[in-house]
Amino acid sequence: MRGLKSKTVVVTGGGGGIGAATCLRFAEEGARVAVVDLNEAAASKVADQINQLGGRGLAVAVNLIDADATQAAVERIEAELGPIDVLVNGVGWDVFTPFLKSDPDFWSKIIDINLRGVLNIVHPVLSKMAERRSGKIVSLASDAARGGSSGESVYAACKAGVIAFSKTIAREHARHGISVNVVCPGVTETAMLDAFMEAAGDKEKLRSAFTKAVPMGRLGQPGDLPGAIAFFASDDAGFITGQVMSVSGGLTMHG
Repeated sequence: MRGLKSKTVVVTGGGGGIGAATCLRFAEEGARVAVVDLNEAAASKVADQINQLGGRGLAVAVNLIDADATQAAVERIEAELGPIDVLVNGVGWDVFTPFLKSDPDFWSKIIDINLRGVLNIVHPVLSKMAERRSGKIVSLASDAARGGSSGESVYAACKAGVIAFSKTIAREHARHGISVNVVCPGVTETAMLDAFMEAAGDKEKLRSAFTKAVPMGRLGQPGDLPGAIAFFASDDAGFITGQVMSVSGGLTMHG
């Protein structure tokens, strides 16, 4: 991709799954990468891997639900790696639960992790990007937000919120040289999906059903996502903003 070398990239949820794969992809492109995760050990493992490969990785442990701690993390990243050029919002968490079996405490946790945390980190990063009149923001949402998904009502609502939020700030800041886009994974083999299949009690039956639903004939892998994310962050996507791309093997096809 053009224009990623020597850029400073922040990836939230960078300690595992899609986030870790995304961190490694940006490092391969020559970017400096801040690996942001609640799990310090996981973030350090990915940052160490980047550094061992000759890149520049920085592990940053922070709870994005804490706005003050998130602001401090952003300041630390800019002090150590330089002005943030790219922000990738990769955090996502859910427990598959029918809405009527959930409760307000569960809703609050889902909203905090999947929506409030995005707002908390975008606000300070976008403020700096607006001052510099340059920047790229790429958020991971979910195809659950576009077509609905049984057992993911509040999660889907949050990810739909991320899409609407992204389109709105894309409009507000296009004239400031900032682009904002969204990537929606389909059914992807992550820890969250694995936990759901384990809890359901018939993991292989579910895996087979999910796989049969995908036109390309397989489940998504974490490594399927970084290419689309890197594209939106690159100069190759310089005239693209406010867009939503599904990476789902054809499971969802939106016009």
